[in-house]
Amino acid sequence: MKQSLGEKILVVDDEQSMLEFLEYVLKKEGYEVSSVQESPKALELLSEKPGFDLIISDLRMPDLDGLGLLKGSHEIDPEVPFIFMTAYASSETAIEALKLGAFDYITKPFQVEELTNLVKNALLARNLRHQVRVLERQRIDEDNLIGTSAPMLEIYKLIGTIAPTDTTILITGESGTGKELVARAIHQASLSPEQPFVSINCGAFPETLLESELFGYMKGAFTGAVHEKKGLLEIAIGGTLFLDEVGAMPPSMQVKVLRALQEKKIRRIGGTQEIDIDARLIAATNQDLERAVEEGEFREDLYYRLAVIPIHIPPLRDRKPDIVPLVRHFVQKYNERLSRNIKGMTEEGLSCLEEYSWPGNVRELENVIERAVTLESSEFIQKERLPERVRGQVETQEMDLPRISADQGLDLEEYLKTVERQIIEQALEVAEGNQTRASQILQVSYRSLRHRLDTLGLKKKPKDRSGERREGEGRRTGSERRMVKEQAAKAKGQQVEEGSETENSEAESQKKEDSIQKKEEKIQG
Repeated sequence: MKQSLGEKILVVDDEQSMLEFLEYVLKKEGYEVSSVQESPKALELLSEKPGFDLIISDLRMPDLDGLGLLKGSHEIDPEVPFIFMTAYASSETAIEALKLGAFDYITKPFQVEELTNLVKNALLARNLRHQVRVLERQRIDEDNLIGTSAPMLEIYKLIGTIAPTDTTILITGESGTGKELVARAIHQASLSPEQPFVSINCGAFPETLLESELFGYMKGAFTGAVHEKKGLLEIAIGGTLFLDEVGAMPPSMQVKVLRALQEKKIRRIGGTQEIDIDARLIAATNQDLERAVEEGEFREDLYYRLAVIPIHIPPLRDRKPDIVPLVRHFVQKYNERLSRNIKGMTEEGLSCLEEYSWPGNVRELENVIERAVTLESSEFIQKERLPERVRGQVETQEMDLPRISADQGLDLEEYLKTVERQIIEQALEVAEGNQTRASQILQVSYRSLRHRLDTLGLKKKPKDRSGERREGEGRRTGSERRMVKEQAAKAKGQQVEEGSETENSEAESQKKEDSIQKKEEKIQG
């Protein structure tokens, strides 16, 4: 018998003699063979013990025929190639099997050499497809993880050190800095780069869906669960699971994930069997998890379980030397994608990019370059092809200061407060009201921004519940709704027909807007 090749084959046939014959032939060739007489049991085996490299099945069987087995196996693992055995060379079902994704079929009776050659070809095709996917992932990752600044060089060194281990990693940084790219680079430099890299955005799913995505579920576990489904923790076995935006994970899910990490076991929803998991976990967040722990919004024990090795990716504004190589890369990328022949960017344009603060980081830079390559008609990207916000930051750096004379002085404190208020309001507008994001844009700590908001009277007050509709009150009349709309128009500085009042200060307008929003919520409720 040949030395084991390590490739696993599942054989399914309702005739015991055929199973014994195939098992003998394939084991003699060096394959690991499992044999099952009933198709439903074959599906159970595929679910319980994933990792088969090939399935050989009879086409006509009782209970569940070969086509049913093919469809069921594709739901569990669509990458496993299928070879069918049939006694009818021109069978319509055999042709249908090929349409559904079977690799090939062989007609009974067949020669041993005919079967072994078909098996070798099926496994070779599978391995080639897998290698192409791995190479594509490697090319994408190597191309996009770009930077020559000191912070990026330190990150490269750290990746080289920790990649061969299975240590849990927490990657932090603002949105758009490339946290997933770093996670993929770690996976590609690991000891098992050919194993799956599975990612999920924890903030993109409601709690119940997030649990089913991570842990999977059994058939009938809930309405709509028409078949078993593997969770991502199970799919990532042997590889890497990337939990993006882990700070958005609900508290109840934090408990379940912590237990899975500690015990290295999971149970599908509706299931009783524990499944061993062995996947490296890399988490990422743009939130301050230490502050979230202090405020009771994130579990302390989970935080320390995730942050065994912390990696912080600085924002692009703190690594300006990376801008030029990134521009060069993105120009080349979109030249190929858009069939253009842009050679680079003018010095004037590069100066604008280097002076801009990049609140959206590398992602924003890529979008800017894609736009510029699309619009540019000359060989080099001109400054005028950049968005106004990028050009405008350089052009308006010198402020128009008030004139001061000996006769008329200046209330410096009040003037500085006015300027500070305008800048903070602009940052909050860019950040769509997210104070954490606004603090990152202004390059101040979150605590410092909150203090400034309090001092300037810009911090929103808690909703006042004293004016809520009492029990038994009906809905507001048309005149009351009209009054609310008129008040909303006043707070936004719009003209109303009669009785319009002079605008109040910025802080007073904000209070009115909060009050009106509360009234509108009541009306809609």
